[in-house]
Amino acid sequence: MAAMFTCCFGCCGEGGSGHIPLKEMPTVQLDTHHMGTDVVIVKSGRRICGTGGCLANAPLHQNKSYFEFKIQSSGVWGIGVATQKVNLNQVPLGRDTNSLVLRHDGSVYHNNEEKNRLPANSLPQEGDIVGITYDHVEMNLYLNGKNMHCPASGIRGTVYPVVYVDDSAILDCQFSDFYHTPPQGFEKILFEQQIF
Repeated sequence: MAAMFTCCFGCCGEGGSGHIPLKEMPTVQLDTHHMGTDVVIVKSGRRICGTGGCLANAPLHQNKSYFEFKIQSSGVWGIGVATQKVNLNQVPLGRDTNSLVLRHDGSVYHNNEEKNRLPANSLPQEGDIVGITYDHVEMNLYLNGKNMHCPASGIRGTVYPVVYVDDSAILDCQFSDFYHTPPQGFEKILFEQQIF
């Protein structure tokens, strides 16, 4: 009988509790290792202010991603997707092949070309929620849960959510627990190990 207890308790390690700790999944947030030099990130990696841009800490590996931004204070801002090669000190983004962004004036830019534009009566204002879907081909925009039918494409490679601010703009990022239900088939950003 003593041998049986020794075997059972011995399998759990030397004096161990027998519990294997679960690996905590990382949280998607703004990445302080990939931001402009004059950017300030607060609220546990969810709020951006200052001047410049910042990437999120998770690439968009899954087929259909959704994330949101809330405009806390208006000014010059932009949101969308970008590669890690983007210059986060140069605003506005959308000037080169490394970013595809909606700008505060309603224009959507990639490679210094206007790819689309929000309707004039649908420009995001302070307090509004802008949702973004991305499916590795096309980025689509939602204003307070309503599809703006403003698709844009052209960016290639591994992309991350990106946001930039200037002129007193403050934006909050929402990578889970969304204000609005994601469109059918789209979901929060998953880290690569969560996909498999």
